[in-house]
Amino acid sequence: IHTGKQPYACTYCPKAFKNKRGLKDHHRVHTGERPFACTHCPKAFKDRKTFRDHQRVHTMDRPFSCDSCPKAFKNKQGLSEHQRVHT
Repeated sequence: IHTGKQPYACTYCPKAFKNKRGLKDHHRVHTGERPFACTHCPKAFKDRKTFRDHQRVHTMDRPFSCDSCPKAFKNKQGLSEHQRVHT
């Protein structure tokens, strides 16, 4: 159900979230917790998505391919920025 309600309020700032997971992830902004540690370098991350994007730096995995040329990118943002050269 999409009610727009955000019952999970942050105790550090005015932000609120739809679910406990969103609140838990957000709390890391305030606590500095970085539970996702890279095994290839000293970096650690607050969220799983950024961690996964970072891991591709080490693996050279580029799952986001351009439809107009052979270039590929490690994340959607890189692909989106690149696609501007084709417009």
